[in-house]
Amino acid sequence: MKIIKVSFVACILFIAFGQSLKAQDKPLYKDYTKPIDARVQDLVNRMTLKEKVSQMKNSASAIPRLDVPKYDWWNEGLHGVGRSGTATIFPQAIGLAATFDPDLLHREATAISDEARAMYNAAVAKGYRQKYGGLTFWSPNINIFRDPRWGRGQETYGEDPYLTSVMGTAFVKGMQGDDPNYLKTATTAKHFAVHSGPEQVRHQFNAIASKKDLYETYLPPFKALVNAGVETVMCSYNAINGHPACADDYLLNQVLRQKWNFQGHVVSDCGALNDFLKSGHNVSPDSAHAAALALKTGVNLNCGDMYSSLTTAVNQGLISENQVDQRLETLLKTRFKLGLFDPPNKNPYSDISTDVINSKAHRALAREAATESVVLLKNDGVLPLKNDLSRYFVTGPLAASVEAMIGNYHGINDNIVTIMEGLAHAVAPGSQIRYVQGELLDRPNVNPIDWSSPNAKVSDVTFAVLGINPLLEGEEGAAIASKHFGDRLDYNIPENQIDYLKKLTQGNDKPVVAIVTGGSPMNLAEVQKLADAVLLAWYPGEEGGNAVADVVFGKKSPSGRLPITFPKSLDQLPDYENYSMEGRTYRYMNAEPLYPFGFGLSYTTFEYSDIQLGSNSINSGESTTVKAMIKNTGDHASDEVVQLYIKDVKASVRVPNESLKGFKRIHLKPGESTQVSFNISPDMLKLVNEEGEKVLEPGNFKIIVAGSVPTQRSKELGAPEPVEATLTIE
Repeated sequence: MKIIKVSFVACILFIAFGQSLKAQDKPLYKDYTKPIDARVQDLVNRMTLKEKVSQMKNSASAIPRLDVPKYDWWNEGLHGVGRSGTATIFPQAIGLAATFDPDLLHREATAISDEARAMYNAAVAKGYRQKYGGLTFWSPNINIFRDPRWGRGQETYGEDPYLTSVMGTAFVKGMQGDDPNYLKTATTAKHFAVHSGPEQVRHQFNAIASKKDLYETYLPPFKALVNAGVETVMCSYNAINGHPACADDYLLNQVLRQKWNFQGHVVSDCGALNDFLKSGHNVSPDSAHAAALALKTGVNLNCGDMYSSLTTAVNQGLISENQVDQRLETLLKTRFKLGLFDPPNKNPYSDISTDVINSKAHRALAREAATESVVLLKNDGVLPLKNDLSRYFVTGPLAASVEAMIGNYHGINDNIVTIMEGLAHAVAPGSQIRYVQGELLDRPNVNPIDWSSPNAKVSDVTFAVLGINPLLEGEEGAAIASKHFGDRLDYNIPENQIDYLKKLTQGNDKPVVAIVTGGSPMNLAEVQKLADAVLLAWYPGEEGGNAVADVVFGKKSPSGRLPITFPKSLDQLPDYENYSMEGRTYRYMNAEPLYPFGFGLSYTTFEYSDIQLGSNSINSGESTTVKAMIKNTGDHASDEVVQLYIKDVKASVRVPNESLKGFKRIHLKPGESTQVSFNISPDMLKLVNEEGEKVLEPGNFKIIVAGSVPTQRSKELGAPEPVEATLTIE
């Protein structure tokens, strides 16, 4: 009995000791209670060189012996989860910029990240770990839309660095969440840092930008997003001042990491490292040298397969394994911050269910965003319309187009409401509504018989849905109807559409409302002349048709504002390949535009008055305030976007005509007034000199509160009269 008793005790002790050893053998990287840096370093130290390299490409391999699952870093979420199945499709980014509403964009990004987590949770539960299924999103695109010819300008928040910074920050914070321990998703500021066409030569192109233009225009949005905690920065295809962007030591190291203290990882644009070779920038003789150059300069993650050559680069002594470790450790921190190595019950986002995907609440948000994005460019008193007129006619090549709703980098769902469908849904029973496409998108009809346009003369109102769609503008391989790899070197909308509009309006005393889709400025001079009202709908997302109907039938007063200048012609602009900001955007363009930045009409009128500075004269380093009264002097309740512009009256270097420094969206009932105030900090008054340095010079500054950039053209088109005051810096 004693022997048995001793054996039993020994067995218990042995089991307990074994369990203790097992607990001690638990890898540090799996212990969620330990600091992330220590966990990451522990995991990297356990990997072979081949395994390390396998984690530094967008399609990262599984490492079964370490329980590291397969992960693909590439996902898109520009205006909804893209390319990953059913998701809510919000308005394209340029349309979201037209809302001038960062709170709305933050709510939208929160909805997108909810859907992203839900989709990820569902996919991983099924063992799916494929491209476009991860939590690392290569959005937003915060490049400056410096030239309307760029086909990808639709992905941006427009031409102004301040507006882009504010909207981009709202997006990043909504996507990444506010949990102190975990990222909800990871976002990417792209394409760092001077990138906006031409598309056709982007793999060889060298963008020349002065220090002044860099620090005044191209870099501020990236700095703002770094300050907002963006997890990732994507370097672009092109070269900048002679250096490929993904091998630019000045931008990636001296500016991004040292000056701005960026702590996240850098990813190459897809295939950008291939451009180091002879067919591109010709800075590397082979793949091993290209991979080594990118790694040494600061690229942590390669979208593509060039980093497969890192092993060869180490063996050839071009880089050390320690350098690989350093870049990999920074990269893997993102996966740990997303909670991908922790128990699901420790992550607050692991239980988001698929019920949120394209939910009723998210569809309502998409409709709200689309409604706020619509810009009223002209109204001869036609709008808003009653919804119970006798007969309506809907026509045009884009009236029933799904492509014109979704833009590029889009998701998909089973209920995308086209403009034709939205108008039809809004018309009251008893009224007739007829739809005929009537005209092809970008070429004259083959059949010369016109049974379509006569409908306009017998209808109470005609809706002509015109413009362009992502088949004509976009990325180099996506715009399949573009002759210029997605760019728009012809500024006009297709001539056959103008001819069709002429048919609709000729001899017709009934109103014609032009509804224009597109993601970039275009020549709408003839549309402005011929139509009784002109609405710019952008690419308004899945609820676009309902949003347009809400506006034209008066459920909502239009309140979108242009985030980019519409020139009258490309002759007013410098050469497309010229990256100097001189002569570009509202800040440096002196020619009269067709539509100015910040412009947009309403169903009511607003009066600006009683501007007051906190102090008319301040010392360098002091702040002050500006206040102005805004009154709704019309008959409709409406939002107004109040804009603050500052102009340096006399400076030692070239400075902008005006610069947007603040904006607020307010809602006023008929006859209602409110006082709007802005803080004016010293930084808002500084100029950027030729060395890229911000300097505050003494002198006078115009402080302008307006409903559009304060130009004569804005006044001619019906924008409110701005108010201004002079601030003196001693």
